Amino acid sequence: MSFVSHMEIALAEARAAAARGEVPVGAVVVARGVVIARAGNRTRELHDPSAHAEILAIRAACAALGSDRLPGCDLWVTLEPCPACAAVISAARIARLYYGAGDPKSGGVAQGPRIFTHPQAHHVPEIYDGIAADQAETLLRDFFRARR
Repeated sequence: MSFVSHMEIALAEARAAAARGEVPVGAVVVARGVVIARAGNRTRELHDPSAHAEILAIRAACAALGSDRLPGCDLWVTLEPCPACAAVISAARIARLYYGAGDPKSGGVAQGPRIFTHPQAHHVPEIYDGIAADQAETLLRDFFRARR
Protein backbone atom coordinates (compact mmCIF):
# COMPACT_ATOMS: atom_id res chain seq x y z
CA MET A 1 0.00 0.00 0.00
CA SER A 2 1.41 3.41 -0.92
CA PHE A 3 1.53 6.34 1.47
CA VAL A 4 -1.53 8.61 1.41
CA SER A 5 -1.74 11.80 3.42
CA HIS A 6 -4.98 12.43 5.29
CA MET A 7 -3.98 15.92 6.40
CA GLU A 8 -6.43 17.60 4.00
CA ILE A 9 -9.30 15.92 5.87
CA ALA A 10 -7.86 17.14 9.18
CA LEU A 11 -7.55 20.64 7.72
CA ALA A 12 -11.20 20.49 6.60
CA GLU A 13 -12.17 19.60 10.18
CA ALA A 14 -10.07 22.52 11.43
CA ARG A 15 -11.82 24.90 9.02
CA ALA A 16 -15.21 23.63 10.21
CA ALA A 17 -14.13 24.17 13.82
CA ALA A 18 -13.15 27.77 13.02
CA ALA A 19 -16.54 28.32 11.38
CA ARG A 20 -18.15 27.23 14.68
CA GLY A 21 -15.98 29.71 16.60
CA GLU A 22 -13.67 26.98 17.92
CA VAL A 23 -9.88 27.06 17.75
CA PRO A 24 -9.20 25.55 14.31
CA VAL A 25 -7.74 22.14 15.03
CA GLY A 26 -8.81 19.00 13.20
CA ALA A 27 -7.98 15.33 13.62
CA VAL A 28 -8.51 12.10 11.69
CA VAL A 29 -8.02 8.47 12.77
CA VAL A 30 -7.11 6.06 9.97
CA ALA A 31 -7.07 2.26 10.14
CA ARG A 32 -5.40 0.37 7.29
CA GLY A 33 -5.84 3.35 4.97
CA VAL A 34 -9.53 3.90 5.83
CA VAL A 35 -10.77 6.96 7.72
CA ILE A 36 -12.71 5.65 10.72
CA ALA A 37 -13.16 8.90 12.66
CA ARG A 38 -12.71 12.62 12.19
CA ALA A 39 -13.34 15.61 14.41
CA GLY A 40 -12.60 19.24 15.07
CA ASN A 41 -12.34 21.09 18.35
CA ARG A 42 -15.67 21.43 20.21
CA THR A 43 -14.60 22.71 23.64
CA ARG A 44 -16.87 25.75 23.57
CA GLU A 45 -19.82 24.04 21.93
CA LEU A 46 -19.79 21.11 24.37
CA HIS A 47 -18.65 23.17 27.38
CA ASP A 48 -15.93 20.56 27.78
CA PRO A 49 -12.25 21.45 28.13
CA SER A 50 -11.33 17.93 27.02
CA ALA A 51 -13.23 18.16 23.70
CA HIS A 52 -10.05 18.62 21.68
CA ALA A 53 -10.12 17.32 18.10
CA GLU A 54 -7.74 14.46 18.93
CA ILE A 55 -9.78 13.28 21.92
CA LEU A 56 -13.06 13.39 20.01
CA ALA A 57 -11.58 11.52 17.04
CA ILE A 58 -10.00 8.88 19.30
CA ARG A 59 -13.28 8.40 21.20
CA ALA A 60 -15.20 7.98 17.94
CA ALA A 61 -12.60 5.56 16.54
CA CYS A 62 -12.67 3.45 19.70
CA ALA A 63 -16.47 3.34 19.54
CA ALA A 64 -16.40 2.41 15.84
CA LEU A 65 -13.92 -0.41 16.45
CA GLY A 66 -15.41 -1.50 19.79
CA SER A 67 -12.07 -1.21 21.54
CA ASP A 68 -10.35 0.97 24.11
CA ARG A 69 -7.13 0.84 22.10
CA LEU A 70 -6.23 1.64 18.51
CA PRO A 71 -3.10 -0.38 17.69
CA GLY A 72 -2.10 -0.06 14.07
CA CYS A 73 -4.09 3.17 13.64
CA ASP A 74 -2.74 6.51 12.50
CA LEU A 75 -3.74 9.89 13.90
CA TRP A 76 -3.51 12.96 11.70
CA VAL A 77 -3.86 16.30 13.49
CA THR A 78 -3.30 19.85 12.30
CA LEU A 79 -1.55 21.04 15.47
CA GLU A 80 1.01 19.45 17.77
CA PRO A 81 -1.02 17.69 20.49
CA CYS A 82 -1.11 19.22 23.96
CA PRO A 83 0.18 17.16 26.91
CA ALA A 84 -3.29 15.79 27.76
CA CYS A 85 -3.92 14.70 24.17
CA ALA A 86 -0.44 13.17 23.94
CA ALA A 87 -1.17 11.10 27.05
CA VAL A 88 -4.43 9.83 25.50
CA ILE A 89 -2.61 9.05 22.24
CA SER A 90 -0.19 6.92 24.26
CA ALA A 91 -3.00 5.23 26.21
CA ALA A 92 -4.85 4.46 22.96
CA ARG A 93 -1.69 2.88 21.51
CA ILE A 94 -1.87 4.94 18.31
CA ALA A 95 0.80 3.55 15.96
CA ARG A 96 1.70 6.72 14.05
CA LEU A 97 1.11 10.40 14.81
CA TYR A 98 1.23 12.88 11.94
CA TYR A 99 0.85 16.55 12.80
CA GLY A 100 1.13 19.88 11.06
CA ALA A 101 2.05 22.99 13.01
CA GLY A 102 4.25 22.89 16.08
CA ASP A 103 2.83 24.49 19.22
CA PRO A 104 5.52 26.29 21.24
CA LYS A 105 2.96 27.57 23.75
CA SER A 106 0.89 24.46 24.51
CA GLY A 107 2.47 21.50 22.71
CA GLY A 108 3.29 18.31 24.52
CA VAL A 109 5.17 16.28 21.90
CA ALA A 110 8.17 18.28 20.65
CA GLN A 111 7.61 21.21 23.03
CA GLY A 112 6.99 21.56 26.73
CA PRO A 113 6.82 18.30 28.67
CA ARG A 114 7.50 16.03 25.66
CA ILE A 115 5.11 13.38 26.95
CA PHE A 116 6.44 10.55 24.80
CA THR A 117 9.94 10.87 26.27
CA HIS A 118 8.67 10.45 29.83
CA PRO A 119 9.41 7.06 31.44
CA GLN A 120 5.72 6.71 32.33
CA ALA A 121 4.63 6.86 28.67
CA HIS A 122 3.37 3.34 28.15
CA HIS A 123 3.47 3.60 24.38
CA VAL A 124 5.32 5.89 21.97
CA PRO A 125 3.94 6.27 18.45
CA GLU A 126 6.06 6.95 15.39
CA ILE A 127 5.95 10.74 15.02
CA TYR A 128 5.97 12.76 11.79
CA ASP A 129 5.68 16.53 12.11
CA GLY A 130 5.48 19.54 9.84
CA ILE A 131 2.93 18.04 7.43
CA ALA A 132 1.02 20.94 5.80
CA ALA A 133 2.30 23.06 8.68
CA ASP A 134 2.02 26.27 6.68
CA GLN A 135 -1.70 25.70 6.05
CA ALA A 136 -2.38 24.82 9.69
CA GLU A 137 -0.39 27.83 10.91
CA THR A 138 -2.28 30.14 8.55
CA LEU A 139 -5.64 28.85 9.83
CA LEU A 140 -4.60 29.46 13.42
CA ARG A 141 -3.02 32.85 12.76
CA ASP A 142 -6.08 34.10 10.82
CA PHE A 143 -8.45 32.78 13.48
CA PHE A 144 -6.69 34.58 16.34
CA ARG A 145 -6.03 37.74 14.32
CA ALA A 146 -9.79 38.07 13.69
CA ARG A 147 -10.44 37.91 17.46
CA ARG A 148 -7.96 40.61 18.48
